[in-house]
Amino acid sequence: MTEQLLRTAPAQLAEWRETRAAIAAADGAGRDRILHDWAQRTRRSVVTMIDGAQQGHIGGDFSVTDILTVAYLVALRVDPAEPRAAVRDRFILSKGHCAAALYSTLAYSGYFDPAELGGFMKPLSPLNGHPNRNKVPGVETNTGPLGHGLPVGVGAAIAAKLTGDGGRVIVVTGDGELQEGSNWEAFMTAAQQKLDNLTFVVDRNRLQQGARTEETNHLDPLDEKLAAFGWDVEEIDGHDYGQLAAALTRPASGGRPHAVIANTVKGKGVSFIEDRVEWHHKVPSAEQVRQALEELA
Repeated sequence: MTEQLLRTAPAQLAEWRETRAAIAAADGAGRDRILHDWAQRTRRSVVTMIDGAQQGHIGGDFSVTDILTVAYLVALRVDPAEPRAAVRDRFILSKGHCAAALYSTLAYSGYFDPAELGGFMKPLSPLNGHPNRNKVPGVETNTGPLGHGLPVGVGAAIAAKLTGDGGRVIVVTGDGELQEGSNWEAFMTAAQQKLDNLTFVVDRNRLQQGARTEETNHLDPLDEKLAAFGWDVEEIDGHDYGQLAAALTRPASGGRPHAVIANTVKGKGVSFIEDRVEWHHKVPSAEQVRQALEELA
């Protein structure tokens, strides 16, 4: 597989457009069913990808999946047929080690053929363990070294203000990632620059590699800290599609950037992975793959 193979998948793009239209026309319960089914397919894809590669970050992939699903099916103004369109919203997954969930979301949105997901982390594959914007359509910036995504997002939001194109920027970080000081510099800058076109989402699953976040370095009261930096802050259930949709489509709030603390469960959807620190970077056995796929059916 080479990077030039990653081209728009017309059939998948058509499905994505039809699904977005169906969500827009549905009532709350109907919308939630559609989003749930899409997210579960993403999670099943992640299981298969990590099983094939024998490496990956399944716990964090599962906690962020519902956020990704709502972003791409509800919130973002993007066109997978033109991933570098001059006028578009930007989505940045700063916790780039959860690339499997992002790649699955992009593939099922039509940015490239889902069949390519089988090459995840294989030699010469464009689907590296961390996203690369030069290899994967839909990736806005290379991420993986933690603490880089939000500063880049601040720059993108400033650029959108300067061009006046109305573009919005959504950045998702992990909660352990907030121990990186670059994020707090970005929080200050975003407030100073009145970036009300910037939405920051923290995947607050309360686990990081090796320990709980609060055992490593206290983040709480996170809402009060972000508010003190000049942000509008809301706290939601990061697996509730209605709450996610409202948070990610919230109108600009008069010059204040928007922070969303999305409370999630690491490993969401699979009983033996949920809220277990060892599943930050662990590969399921053949029997565990079978069980996981059954639970996600």
